[in-house]
Amino acid sequence: MDTTITLDSVVVASPDQVSCALEDEVAIVHVEDGVYYGLDPVGARIWELIRTPRRVRFIRDALLAEYQVEAERCESDLLQLLRDLRAAGLVDVSDGEPR
Repeated sequence: MDTTITLDSVVVASPDQVSCALEDEVAIVHVEDGVYYGLDPVGARIWELIRTPRRVRFIRDALLAEYQVEAERCESDLLQLLRDLRAAGLVDVSDGEPR
C-alpha cells in the first residue's frame, strides 16, 4: 500500500469503521478488528470533514480558517494524522477527484 499522502490526495472515512460523536470528541471502531480509536476535538473536526471525500488541501485550509495555528504545523500534523488513520484502516486515500 502506498503511504504517500499529499495535499492533492483525496481522503474519506473508510466503510470498514463505525464512529460516533462523544461531546466534542469522536470514537471510532474498526469493524474488522474491533479496535477502538479516539480523536480529540481537532481530530473530531477533521473526521467530520472527511465523512465525504475531500482533498487534503481543503481540510488544511478549513483548519487554518477555524484555528489559530501556523500553516506549516497544521499541514504537518494533518498529514501525520491522516497517515495514522490510513495505517489503522480508518480512511481511504486516492489521487482521484472528490465525489
